[in-house]
Amino acid sequence: MNTQIIDLTDNLWLETLSKLRHDIYHLPEYVYLESLRNKAAAEAILIFEADKIFFLPYFGRHCDGLVEENLATEDFFDVVSPYGYPGIVLSEAAAKDREFVKLAMNQLISALRAKGVCSAFFRLHPILNQGFEEILDTEICKITGETISIDLRLSEAKIWQQTQKSQRKQISRCKRDGFTARMVPLIPYVDEFTQVYHETMRRASSVEYYYSFDSNYFLQLAEALGEKLHLCLIELNNQIASAGLYTECCGIVQSTFGGTRTKFLKQSPNSLRVDYARSWAKERGNDFLHLGGGVGSYKDGVYNFKATFSEQRHNFLTMRLILDEEKYRYLVKLRAKSLNTETEELLNSNFFPAYRSIDSGWKKSTNSE
Repeated sequence: MNTQIIDLTDNLWLETLSKLRHDIYHLPEYVYLESLRNKAAAEAILIFEADKIFFLPYFGRHCDGLVEENLATEDFFDVVSPYGYPGIVLSEAAAKDREFVKLAMNQLISALRAKGVCSAFFRLHPILNQGFEEILDTEICKITGETISIDLRLSEAKIWQQTQKSQRKQISRCKRDGFTARMVPLIPYVDEFTQVYHETMRRASSVEYYYSFDSNYFLQLAEALGEKLHLCLIELNNQIASAGLYTECCGIVQSTFGGTRTKFLKQSPNSLRVDYARSWAKERGNDFLHLGGGVGSYKDGVYNFKATFSEQRHNFLTMRLILDEEKYRYLVKLRAKSLNTETEELLNSNFFPAYRSIDSGWKKSTNSE
């Protein structure tokens, strides 16, 4: 079994992806954009044996700045997945061999320890990594929540049948009221889309975290993904009522950023947006439209809305690795002191890594940094 750490400039990155079913989160262009946003160094680990391939992108982050500046933590660092649902991509042969996956995980742990990594947090892909909780140790792989997708391989009639009756009525009402839907490139509409998105985030009382996703970020995303990124607009009387970004890669369409103008909320134009996006995605020969889950992986109103469109559910899995127990506990102790709380309270929380826990805001309700 061979192991290689590769960076974004290595041709092996794209060569490897060309052999595997992957998503936009694994593309070097996307990972590079995320590395800029997170001010972190991007890498991927490649583990292979004959036709069995294991590939995982991640960022390396320094842990200084989390505690008092005069404490020596500059040599402490951890790794984390890019934003979204990256996870592990496997070749077909690897996916059929559970023992290979287990051995590759051991190789991953050894490689990260050799690099001096303190801890690692990976978000897995709800579709590509289905069933990993049955392969990996429960201390490593955890069911963090649930996501929803629409199986586009079903007939149009079956997809419509799986849509809850109240949602079918809402979609039909939007059409009668004159709302129209179309897919367009993002760049000509990036400012309007950003306004709709931020208006939605303000309404949801979301914190500053979301504002790192500004018009400049969306422009960079469009340039990075090219024809793999699409903007769905729902309009009424030449006004944008709802808008959402959709990515398309290897038969998987992801619903990513989106929002609705407050003045149109009662008419629920986002219902028509999901309906149009699934028809559009199916016509293009895709297999899944992944809608995602609730905010912070909770079964909240966002989750309940998505659940009205499909009966298909996926476990959202995360991998949590403590690679240096001594360093990890040391950092947690320092962080607890800075937050004026007990070390055990942070260790027993659901936040990982515990030393990146914060005392308030949106991130506290999520499962990781």
